[in-house]
Amino acid sequence: MTIVTADLYDQHHAVLQVCELQFRSFGKRSSLAGPCSTLSTFEDHTPVLEALSEPGNGRVLVVDGRGSLRVGIMGDRLAKIGADNGWAGLVIHGAIRDSAGINALDLAVKALGTTARRGWTAGPSARDVTLRFGGATFEPGHWIYADEDCVLTSPRQLDATASSAPPSS
Repeated sequence: MTIVTADLYDQHHAVLQVCELQFRSFGKRSSLAGPCSTLSTFEDHTPVLEALSEPGNGRVLVVDGRGSLRVGIMGDRLAKIGADNGWAGLVIHGAIRDSAGINALDLAVKALGTTARRGWTAGPSARDVTLRFGGATFEPGHWIYADEDCVLTSPRQLDATASSAPPSS
């Protein structure tokens, strides 16, 4: 199913929050929808690897990397693990690396940018905590909807089928 965030927002604006950050889109999928799982980390990819190694069951991993563009917290190998384990996609408040490899995967990834640099030092992280960035709050279990335009969050699953319908004449 293709998600059109503008249409979804028009239909459900009273319950949606709009993340105001300007994400770039990566991966073969241009949109995503699924229940939210959250992760907070800073310039450390190992917590992302641990999360993506779990069964995704159609969830969206929202990662608060504190907006760092200095170090990529996910590359193509981690993204492939996530795709193979059934994650719907990722929203990363930070940078990725290996974007060409990620673009070849059946996954949707939203990130602030790219870099070649990876982290070498483990740091603190937290799973399934409330995250706040870009004027939006991301709660574990809430629903994430995203396309090439925007990332939305909702406290409940929405009927997104109308947002992907062709325009009526």
